[in-house]
Amino acid sequence: MQGLMSRHASAAVPKMSHAMNSKGIGVHFPPRAKNVIFLFMAGAPSHLELFDHKPMLEKHHGELPPADLIKDYRAAFIQPNARLLGPKFKFQRYGRCGAELSTLLPYLSGVVDEIAIVKSMVTDAFNHAPAQILMSTGSQQFGKPSLGSWTLYGLGSEAEDLPGFVVFSTGKKGPSGGNSNWGSGFLPTIHQGVTLRSSGDPVLYLSNPPGVGRDVQRQSLNAIQELNEIHLQAVGDAEVATRMHAYEMAFQMQASAPEAMDLTDEPEHILRLYGAKPGVPSFANTCILARRLIERGVRFVEIFHEAWDQHGNLYKDLQVNCADTDQPSAALVKDLKQRGLLDETLVIWGGEFGRTPMVEGGSSDGRDHHPNAFTMWLAGGGIKPGITLGETDDFGFGVVSQRVHVHDLHATIQHLLGFDPLRFSFKLQGLEQRLIGVEPARVIQELLA
Repeated sequence: MQGLMSRHASAAVPKMSHAMNSKGIGVHFPPRAKNVIFLFMAGAPSHLELFDHKPMLEKHHGELPPADLIKDYRAAFIQPNARLLGPKFKFQRYGRCGAELSTLLPYLSGVVDEIAIVKSMVTDAFNHAPAQILMSTGSQQFGKPSLGSWTLYGLGSEAEDLPGFVVFSTGKKGPSGGNSNWGSGFLPTIHQGVTLRSSGDPVLYLSNPPGVGRDVQRQSLNAIQELNEIHLQAVGDAEVATRMHAYEMAFQMQASAPEAMDLTDEPEHILRLYGAKPGVPSFANTCILARRLIERGVRFVEIFHEAWDQHGNLYKDLQVNCADTDQPSAALVKDLKQRGLLDETLVIWGGEFGRTPMVEGGSSDGRDHHPNAFTMWLAGGGIKPGITLGETDDFGFGVVSQRVHVHDLHATIQHLLGFDPLRFSFKLQGLEQRLIGVEPARVIQELLA
């Protein structure tokens, strides 16, 4: 053992690990986007209060919905004949594009000409965990690779000493779908997301215990890696290589992660732009961290903000949620653009489904889960700016034009990243597995710049 530890004390094991992290399988055509930041508003924001203005819903507040509207409708917690609930907030038109936004989104209104708003999203699931898993993996079943993992598998990472796929959680709790939202499924586990904390040590136990210096740790790790290399050559198990990569990445992150996560070197005007305060955990801080990680070669950053499940307290909680997320979301778009990064970074904002036009509960202040229509927005990375795509009916209940299924969104994202979604696959048990599954999915050409 001493012989193993003394050989190559600062050895080249990292070269193997970096190669594993950096190499993807390659693109089908030149990508428009090279990085992705997904602002996942878990819990499902109400499109009816934020993006999809419905004067008819306001006019018929308190009335029963039209019978033909709710025919065969399934809801999670309310009867489909619950009474209509008018929007709680006013809307205005903003920007050169004239998009309508809620007055709850004053900062987003300032960058509305940079984003594409999709009002015609639909999904297949009406409960949080399966809908989040569907949005993240293309399937309601656990165990499929996430969008971030597919991206890392295809493009690899340019970060030598940070994970290629990083995940944060900033809401009241973690996402209902749990770790499966960023799992690698049947792809090699090297491609799964790595969760980081936005304050304190980015990863628990990242610091060495007292008395253990970096040189001692390096020597110990080299010995472990050489033993693992022998085992890898003997059995050929890719998970052994993944374990080696994990050890090496943890060692590298002890030096790189604290620096990447330290916001004290951000200029004061940038902190003000985001509404961020170093050392105070917040969605704002995490949006700056997302930009810093992208600058350092991380391929995919996802921020889960699980706070939008307004079955009650709709009026109050939406104000709180927008106060937490509106300024930093808009600032991220503005900051990426001023740094010349927006053209190659795809920013995605949205939840797993929408909310019902009907009221839930006796307080007239809540909406149920609603898969039939919801809104997301995208920016940068080949997206056509300043457009609004799709339309719902007079009550915001269902899509009436330019329907976009979650699979269509995934196909479009993969297209922007340089992949043909029909050919971007992984063979498992004789089947060519794809993010978009086996059902028809289309690239949304109307969204492309």
